[in-house]
Amino acid sequence: MASLKEIKGRIASVNSTLKITSAMKMVASAKLRKAQNAIGNTLAYQKLLGSILAELLSDEGGRTDTSSSAFVTPRDEVRSVALVCISSNSSLCGGFNANAIREAVRVLREYEAGGVKVDVYPIGKRIADALRKIGYSCPVDYSHIAASPDYDDAATLGSGLVDAFLEGKYDRVEFVYNHFKNAGSQPTVHETYLPLSLDRAPTSGQRNSTVEFIVEPDRASQVQYLLPNVLRLRIYTVILDAQIAEHAARTLAMQTATDNGRDLLAQLTLEYNKGRQQKITNEILDLEGGSTRE
Repeated sequence: MASLKEIKGRIASVNSTLKITSAMKMVASAKLRKAQNAIGNTLAYQKLLGSILAELLSDEGGRTDTSSSAFVTPRDEVRSVALVCISSNSSLCGGFNANAIREAVRVLREYEAGGVKVDVYPIGKRIADALRKIGYSCPVDYSHIAASPDYDDAATLGSGLVDAFLEGKYDRVEFVYNHFKNAGSQPTVHETYLPLSLDRAPTSGQRNSTVEFIVEPDRASQVQYLLPNVLRLRIYTVILDAQIAEHAARTLAMQTATDNGRDLLAQLTLEYNKGRQQKITNEILDLEGGSTRE
């Protein structure tokens, strides 16, 4: 059994840790609310823009507009893929980073088994370092975006990926990231960025077939204008979504750590009180034994 001095030291250590985890939980909660407000404003715009684009991408007969065929037509053979993997720059967020890394490695090995070349575009130091350690090269590191998502940086990345796709460098562009479902759930998502799917629009918006748009000057020019803007906005909202999931995961992890710390503190306090009581009892018995002998 540990001495009372050791138990007292452990109690002080747990108390110090509790102060840290409680403070980190409050900071993560504040960042979560701020990020939710940011994506809430952006997502409403993205949904509307996406629904308009989905309507314009098809004519009245349901056929794909020729001006957008390069964006929506799947390649006959997939030989090269760009994989955008998103994690955080720091730890202490539960299984957030581990889940993203595990899914990214699964996708990479699946493509490798099929003879497909994959270029990784990491957003987040954790996933960038993890993939480099197991031998995957990263042509460009966008880890700085994970800490503070910026539309201009996201748009630069999105434009580069779109250009590479249209030039034929990549046959597919995909995302791997943790999606914010709710405060207690951040499932890992693997989804396609390019080519676009008309059944699954590039945003979360739903097509409204009852709306009739009057397009000026013509459908093709509007599609050509909207497509790059929607694609740039899409990658920005995905990064924001992953950041919200990170803050939610960290809030949950720090809450769990705080709860576990309080449970451990209660056990240690009970053990300390029992040991102290036992020590006092032994001292009383020693005094009684000494007086009896006299």
